[in-house]
Amino acid sequence: MPYTTLRVTTDAGVATIVLDNPPVNALSLTMMRELRTALDELRDDPATRVIVFESADPEFFIAHVDMGIAEQMDDLRALAASAPAGANVFQAVGELLRHQPQVTIVKLAGVARGGGAEFVAAADMTFAAAETAGLGQIEALMGIVPAGGGTQYLSRRMGRSRALEILLTGDLFDARTAADYGWINRALPAAELDAYVDRVARAVAALPDGVVDGVKSTLPPEDLTAGFAREEAAWGALISSPATQRLMADAVVAGVQTRAGERDLEGLMRRVKAQA
Repeated sequence: MPYTTLRVTTDAGVATIVLDNPPVNALSLTMMRELRTALDELRDDPATRVIVFESADPEFFIAHVDMGIAEQMDDLRALAASAPAGANVFQAVGELLRHQPQVTIVKLAGVARGGGAEFVAAADMTFAAAETAGLGQIEALMGIVPAGGGTQYLSRRMGRSRALEILLTGDLFDARTAADYGWINRALPAAELDAYVDRVARAVAALPDGVVDGVKSTLPPEDLTAGFAREEAAWGALISSPATQRLMADAVVAGVQTRAGERDLEGLMRRVKAQA
């Protein structure tokens, strides 16, 4: 089917999904809906064994959840109604990845924050460009907590102490630090990233029949339902507060979700907070 925020191609058992939602690849309702459709279609394709996600924008993989999403409440409720049991509409994105039968690989050349960083943490593997990639859970600087599974994914990938550092500082972490922490598999020179991901994806896709299914069945995704409920409750308590609403509105005026503003989103949010 035609997509407006994705480009999907398949070759030799590898599907490539290119994320393309200008100006900064925000995770919009349309992108969430189209990701669900694309992954559902690939789920039942026995010829596809690997899915590689990359961005059409070299600077931004997924900036974060679209700041205008609250203005589309009817569409948001409709999408939320089809989310898996025990997951909200944002957590459902990561759960699609975690439960996909194919091996999911993120090729990270640019920045992923908020919902984009959660997307990365939910994928089976991530390989990043050492010079240009970055990851950050920006939510604390916006007056909220992650609501797309970030708290649960991070604590399990790297332990409580490092997860707390990431969640409470709101900082942008470079690819080498992210690899050291266990957030991603490894950081590679940018010039080597394409070739490395292509080699891994094709090697996995060429394995004998049943191997991918067998390995993934021995490493099933953990049930995070209870943690998701705690995350949703904490987010819900903060998102509706007047102070948070003012902070987010001021941030939009200051340039959130513009290319200039997103290049130093952490700095922008700290300046907005200081001026409040």
